[in-house]
Amino acid sequence: MSDLISGEAFLDLFRRFEHTAYRLEVRRAYGIPEEDESYQRFLQGLDPGLDWFEPWLALIREQTSTGKRIERVRVIDDPPSDYLRYELWGTPHNLKAGEDIRYLARNQAVDLQLPDHDYWLFDSSLLAYLKFGEQDRFLGVTLSADPAAVVAHVRWRDAAWHHAQTFAEYNAKQAIRKA
Repeated sequence: MSDLISGEAFLDLFRRFEHTAYRLEVRRAYGIPEEDESYQRFLQGLDPGLDWFEPWLALIREQTSTGKRIERVRVIDDPPSDYLRYELWGTPHNLKAGEDIRYLARNQAVDLQLPDHDYWLFDSSLLAYLKFGEQDRFLGVTLSADPAAVVAHVRWRDAAWHHAQTFAEYNAKQAIRKA
């Protein structure tokens, strides 16, 4: 199961899972072509808009409305990179659609010995390793159902989730630090 999948084949993973989809995000930047224009507007201090984001949000609303859980832990620097600030801008839209996104300081991720790669874990049984090319461009995912790999990633998920802060907690902590 090592072929690279992307596009609709990748999105089908979110239509087919039964209970939980979890992602660990460890990168400081992501080169997603659909986001390029919006990200540039964000960097210019303009409204990034949501047109590019709506297909993902609709998929999340569709899946979470059936009782499925979609969760992420984002490893974040202090201060966050420009791209991570862009993700912080978009997080309320993800949350409104039904995702549960949490934040974990990079030094905590190191202390927890989390992996240095991004992955999705579907139903605690299927791993999707995210692959990136030049300029952080997302290429797709490779899949694995190897039991030993799944168990390791479940352990990392549990550790990251336990120590991560909700978006509201993260924002409150940042506001206190700036005061």
